[in-house]
Amino acid sequence: MDRIGQFVISKAGHDKGTLYVIIAAEGDFVYLSDGNLKPPGKPKKKRGRHVQPVNCFVGEELLRRLESGGKVYAEEIKYALKQYKCQ
Repeated sequence: MDRIGQFVISKAGHDKGTLYVIIAAEGDFVYLSDGNLKPPGKPKKKRGRHVQPVNCFVGEELLRRLESGGKVYAEEIKYALKQYKCQ
């Protein structure tokens, strides 16, 4: 199952192939952010079956704030995605 802070790739829709971070989950839906077009304040709502989980997570501090509902900035999401792409 998808978890908060996990990287996912969109499998369906006009954003197919886009890398996101799960910032929240509610029932069958996940809320995604890429820090750019979909900042943490206005995440993309998508069904869990329409995303492909990647076996990688954001850093510990950012993960802790996402799980506790703390303030997360778009720049932090962008930085985490950039670090993933560099691996």
